[in-house]
Amino acid sequence: MLNGGGIREKFWLDMYVGGLYLSQKETNSQKIIESDQPMAIFMEIVSGMITSERMIEAVEEGFQKSTEGNTSPIQNDIEMFINAFREKIQEGDTFLISYHAGAVTIAKNGKEITSFGNLKFKQALFGIWFGNEPADENLKQGMLGAE
Repeated sequence: MLNGGGIREKFWLDMYVGGLYLSQKETNSQKIIESDQPMAIFMEIVSGMITSERMIEAVEEGFQKSTEGNTSPIQNDIEMFINAFREKIQEGDTFLISYHAGAVTIAKNGKEITSFGNLKFKQALFGIWFGNEPADENLKQGMLGAE
């Protein structure tokens, strides 16, 4: 079920719409990060300013913040995640980043790209949106259902 949603903004421009899907409502970001339950983040790109290069830069920065600079234990998974965004990204594209049965699956425009990782990687990944230094605080609060 949809837990909540919001818009990722940068410099007052809308970048993408994001929604968090959980099996039951949750407002505690740490519980979401640590949970070994199925969950997903849906993103729809709403700006032509988002390119593959910019998405990859944002992801790399997000993992640095999420792991407090300790990316080495999950570096191979980070590379696999980044590879899923190397194909051209354009306005209207959708991404579904889901966690189920101990693996992260990424789909673009409804087509599965790859599945890999484990709980430790998922925790770092979801920390990008729900950690202490989230990509966008308003988006975090929206996906937690607080807005």
